[in-house]
Amino acid sequence: MTNNFNGGFASNFDVLGIGNAIVDILSFADDKFLQENKLAKGSMTLVDEEQATSLYKKLGQTTECSGGSVANSLAGMASLGAKTAFIGKVKNDQLGAIFTHDLHAAGVYFDSKPAENGAATAHCMICVTPDAQRTMVTYLGACSLVSELDNDEALIARSSILYIEGYLWDTEEAKTAIRSSITLAKQYGKRVAFTLSDTFCVDRHRAEFLELIKGDIDILFANESEIKSLAQTEDFDKAVTFIRGKVKIAAITRSEKGSLAVTEDTIETAPAQKIANIVDTTGAGDLYASGFLFGLSRGWNLLECAQLGNKCAGEIITQLGARSQKPLHALVA
Repeated sequence: MTNNFNGGFASNFDVLGIGNAIVDILSFADDKFLQENKLAKGSMTLVDEEQATSLYKKLGQTTECSGGSVANSLAGMASLGAKTAFIGKVKNDQLGAIFTHDLHAAGVYFDSKPAENGAATAHCMICVTPDAQRTMVTYLGACSLVSELDNDEALIARSSILYIEGYLWDTEEAKTAIRSSITLAKQYGKRVAFTLSDTFCVDRHRAEFLELIKGDIDILFANESEIKSLAQTEDFDKAVTFIRGKVKIAAITRSEKGSLAVTEDTIETAPAQKIANIVDTTGAGDLYASGFLFGLSRGWNLLECAQLGNKCAGEIITQLGARSQKPLHALVA
């Protein structure tokens, strides 16, 4: 377990995130392209390096930018005015350098040591269809190698909230790292937030997620499909009933229907923002978490947290990619 806390960041961080360090490769595509390459629309598919290379050659013009669910949320929070830090794994290669530069430029503290050998830095090819839906094909590469050795106890101790993404649950080493980081966070009296990430991710790890949620998670993020998958029901109201009381707060997004902040005693409903021109839904859930966690870090009530989450999500879907091209702090006002 490393302890490489940089004394130059002496004040507390609002949120420390642990997640996949990925460079997004965005490309516009049509439904025919998805069908020809056997990609389930709106899903995230894991592939090996050979498959990733093959698909990349078939893409049209691309735009490359740093991504990763939790990293996107942290960048959004930093743009809102919060102090954030990230733990993740990249390789000492070109994509690794791009990821590190972009995260630093966004104002996120990132000091995880890059791998010198082995798998390349992770990348996610995102096919955006004309209806603004995104279909993701991900090569995890180096980011899947996050281990307990990458945990930074000093960062956990100096952060108010620990935020973890479900995508990390696909490797045993990462599972161990997550459990260890949660143990440390609880020892220091910190709140732990977790995002379900993807319905396919929930399907793969439902039993373990339920165990984790019941015992260790304070704040759960999910969209409508993910929460229904977790509860194994097609009835949204039943899914909400299922999750009540299992976590202190469940923040659930419903696209054009807005979002809910659910506790054992209350349900707050925040209407969605009216968007005239949706360009790309990539990062909508990530930026919702940015706004919600920012509000929590400032002591706002849950309705206010959900409202800011909706605003951030509404802003990012008018742009290409999951990192905002303009500052978000005006949304706080």
